[in-house]
Amino acid sequence: MGKRTDIDRRLRTLKDISAILRVMRTLAIMETGKLSRFLAAQRRVVTSIEAAAADFLHFYPVVAPSEEHVLAVRLMIGSERGFCGDFNETVLQTQAQLPPEPVLVAVGSRLCGKIPADVLDIALSGAGMVEEVQSVISRVIEELNTLAAKGNRGALRLTVLCHGQEQGEVITRTLQPFPPELTPASCHSHPPILNIPPRAFYSELAGHYLFATLHELFYQSLMAENLQRQRHIDNAARRMEQKIADLNLKRNVVRQEEIIEEIEMLTLSAETEFKYETPLPMRTGNIMFRNASHGGAPSTKTHFTDSGRDLSLKTADCQKRS
Repeated sequence: MGKRTDIDRRLRTLKDISAILRVMRTLAIMETGKLSRFLAAQRRVVTSIEAAAADFLHFYPVVAPSEEHVLAVRLMIGSERGFCGDFNETVLQTQAQLPPEPVLVAVGSRLCGKIPADVLDIALSGAGMVEEVQSVISRVIEELNTLAAKGNRGALRLTVLCHGQEQGEVITRTLQPFPPELTPASCHSHPPILNIPPRAFYSELAGHYLFATLHELFYQSLMAENLQRQRHIDNAARRMEQKIADLNLKRNVVRQEEIIEEIEMLTLSAETEFKYETPLPMRTGNIMFRNASHGGAPSTKTHFTDSGRDLSLKTADCQKRS
């Protein structure tokens, strides 16, 4: 009985965990649906800014800051929540293959916990859902502005390391200054008409591009995290169902053994009672009768009485028959 009780307790625990996994998978699916809409809109915004920047830099290439006057910063985007497989480990593996940067910034509690404190310069909490991305980006930009002010440099060379669109792929993307591979979609004969100086326009455009691209990359990373969480939960749910099925089978076997033991105990109990049952008391008595065929010679008849039933046995004549 105790063994079956332990199995029942384990079954209840596994069923509770399975229900929690189903809820987590549902939340991940809902988050993926929201992120797909946000990500599509944000990519259109980034594409339009890149087209404007490519057209502008085609006519004003000298406004871009030189490499000697920029501060190199690498931003790694990880996960705030767990249960997403090797999501953070793949980011760290890619980071180990790249040359070191002067400043290393990590976003996501799970990722920051895997990096030594003497290596990491800035650790920030990440976004667990799409509604938290805005506040996380605001903190990231504040830290970047603080770094630029401390370094007495007006520009940053920001490189972002995060998960891309493909499954398990980690990409590296430069946000500031503008990527050198930007090329205008169409070559115009005249430069764009500006209402402010080109350097001021470049600074404003770079700020808008940084803000929009960070949104795109954070949405993209959060999308990859939720997709990986779904796959991880599906694998865990399959293993959980297999364990539940095995425990149910084991429980049935234990229950059958208990039933057989109960039957054996009942059988042994019945046999014991039958073997040691006390017989009923017997009463005996002698009666005399005459045998007509031998001339009325007296004979002896032993009479047994058992609970009102007469069991008679005839014995030999007390005298020798003629």
